[in-house]
Amino acid sequence: MQPIHWQKSSYSGDGSNCVEIAAALTAIQVRDSKTTGSPHLVFQSSAWVPFISHTASNSASRQSAGG
Repeated sequence: MQPIHWQKSSYSGDGSNCVEIAAALTAIQVRDSKTTGSPHLVFQSSAWVPFISHTASNSASRQSAGG
């Protein structure tokens, strides 16, 4: 079993309030950077791209609406 390599987004700034991801061949793991020992989410690789696309489109909609 290989160790999990967690990484933060380049958009996280000072890194205090962000999520981290760890990519493997069949799954993407996501955790809160402030509570690294807590449970984390696991996405099947096939579900990751639709999740990110949906999240990005919702974020853009809120920004253009002034939210």
